[in-house]
Amino acid sequence: MRKILLFALAALVSCAPESLDLPRGKASKSMDEAFATYIDATAKADKQEMHSVMVVQHGKVLEETWLNGGAPDLPHELWSVSKTFTSTAVGFAIDEGYFNIDDKLIDFFPDKLPEVVSENLAAVTVHDLLCMSCGHDKEPSKIMSDPNAESDWIKSILEWPVEHEPGTFFCYNSLGTFMLSAIVTKTTGQKVVDYLQPRLFDPLGIEAPAWSENPQGINCGGWGLKLKTEDLAKMGVCILNEGKYNGRQVIPADYVKQMTAKQIDCCPAGMTTEEAAKQGLNAGNSDWVQGYCLQMWRSRNNAVRADGAYGQYILIIPDKDAVVVTTAKVNDMQLELNLIWDYIYPQL
Repeated sequence: MRKILLFALAALVSCAPESLDLPRGKASKSMDEAFATYIDATAKADKQEMHSVMVVQHGKVLEETWLNGGAPDLPHELWSVSKTFTSTAVGFAIDEGYFNIDDKLIDFFPDKLPEVVSENLAAVTVHDLLCMSCGHDKEPSKIMSDPNAESDWIKSILEWPVEHEPGTFFCYNSLGTFMLSAIVTKTTGQKVVDYLQPRLFDPLGIEAPAWSENPQGINCGGWGLKLKTEDLAKMGVCILNEGKYNGRQVIPADYVKQMTAKQIDCCPAGMTTEEAAKQGLNAGNSDWVQGYCLQMWRSRNNAVRADGAYGQYILIIPDKDAVVVTTAKVNDMQLELNLIWDYIYPQL
């Protein structure tokens, strides 16, 4: 009997799924030194409170640390890094035939349209929402602070003026991302977090993600997702490998190429291109004027990133086959990137 039990146990072990955690590698001495110098520089910089940093190259974690209350098993508020996950849900829904990237926004919510549908509103497409060019001059953010907790965000957003021709004017717009979440929910019948569970989170080994909702129970889309540092690194590796993770095609490769390619000229959130130029922001000194993709930003050094307020980053660097992840509470997000470019990047 004991032999039978041992045989059965061995069979179970042999059939156990391969770990979805990222393997650990050994960093070079120069990388170890550069990483230590980088961490020291963040500590000395004004209001650069880092919570975690992870450096992955060739699919292996070379450096990782948690600071100022951060911990490996502690999910972190991602802010607008959430947008990249919403975009990924859109990519799955398009691939599965629920809708097309050029479908019109108004066609998804005919019962919530204003009495008069402007020409610009009628022209807004899924693609326009994805690349922050839905035509709003300013983000309709006051909707989120409406004292009426039961206010209908979809109806309120559709009533917001669309001053510019869609596809021609960049305006950083978290409520536009919420509309993408609403479209996925309307067409698939599932919240984005649930829709992504078997398609993205399970293949990447991301357990029980939490995502905040609006009063109608729709995931906020543009913010509100909480994940652990290694979860972000896994997502970065998957995108770096054109949607593959652990030998499996997880995200459709064609969508990953679109999601990481420049779609429109851009500027920092809350700023116009003219204001950015007056402040001297250019391709040489700013990671916010390199171009916007599909809920991701282009960066210097031919990189692309998921980007969240207060310093949350998945920085994907194809030329180095590398991913750098940070969670933080910082005021100067450009300085945070500058320190990565100054210390970590040269040693990759």
